[in-house]
Amino acid sequence: MSLPAPTPDALAASHALQQLIAAEIERHAGAISFARFMELALYAPDLGYYSGGAAKLGKDGDFTTAPEMSTLFGAALAHVAAAIMAQSAPRILEFGAGTGKLALDILTELAAAGVAVEQYAIVELSGELRARQQQALGDFPQVVWLDDFPPSFSGAVLGNEVLDAMPVQLVSKHPDGWRELQVTVRDGAFGWLEAAADAALLAQIERQIPEHQALPVGYVTEVHGLACGFMASLARMLGAGGGGAALLFDYGFPAHEYYLGQRAAGTLMCHYRHHAHADPFYLPGLQDITAHVDFTAMALAAQDAGLDVLAYMNQAGFLVGAGIGELLLRTDPADARRYLPQANALQKLVSPAEMGELFKVLAVGKGVELPAALLVADRSHRL
Repeated sequence: MSLPAPTPDALAASHALQQLIAAEIERHAGAISFARFMELALYAPDLGYYSGGAAKLGKDGDFTTAPEMSTLFGAALAHVAAAIMAQSAPRILEFGAGTGKLALDILTELAAAGVAVEQYAIVELSGELRARQQQALGDFPQVVWLDDFPPSFSGAVLGNEVLDAMPVQLVSKHPDGWRELQVTVRDGAFGWLEAAADAALLAQIERQIPEHQALPVGYVTEVHGLACGFMASLARMLGAGGGGAALLFDYGFPAHEYYLGQRAAGTLMCHYRHHAHADPFYLPGLQDITAHVDFTAMALAAQDAGLDVLAYMNQAGFLVGAGIGELLLRTDPADARRYLPQANALQKLVSPAEMGELFKVLAVGKGVELPAALLVADRSHRL
């Protein structure tokens, strides 16, 4: 691969993480699950991609998210959050808040609309991103930072590109059934090792993958056990808090689109300095590792744990239903210098050729309803 060279310090950090992972593999008889490899690559203290100090977002990082493109994204989301809070409690909880841009735009829009937010809590694992968030949100004293799920919560829960970064197990179809693809060390480099799938993994495959017996030999895909566990934790938290709703934005598919022949090698994708590639073993700690979200599996996990599926739609349908077009028109179209950049950003957010169709929104909750304008785009019947 022809990718930008890391700095000497970054390369040294990656080598330290590789040694840590190799030691973990040695302690576990020569192999670990890919989920464990991905967890260490992303979250190992001080060395993992999200827990280390390197910039993640923007021109100096590895990728750009919707909130970074336009304040309109957060402003539109603010009005949906306000509707949820009106039926539950005046609190917002955001998982993985990036640079803090989404929180800033939401709080700014709600303040302008006269909507009080008692608390805006952020669960953030990255020290570098938490520091950026604290700097960006210094004017909002109601913002607090948490290290994990609160035991109970009522209000609006937000997660933008959170599920795709949760570690996944990899499995491969064989003539005699499914086998797990684990990570080993071979000739000083990380590589793949096939192993028998245990009972828990087989049960997850049975629950997650419809007609998995019919998939061809050699088919490789992801098993989203940790993300399903996240949905169950979400359900327990909202149940204990008396209700609310979660809005989860990410790229992915419902199950009947996820397990197609064109994805026979899985959906694993890595992001390094705005380059996308498929090698998860390249410079651990310096690149993001993601998998597309199986939204059917997420919806089933939420339902199994007691939440209602409120809606599922593409990002374009959500943003249009949330009034992003009207928000754009607050800027005079005759003022081309201000209007055109916002219009261009909106186009990227809603165009089917850009983020509008690739990104989906899953809404789950208890004791609340979404605004009727949003439900026009609902595709939950396709999950």
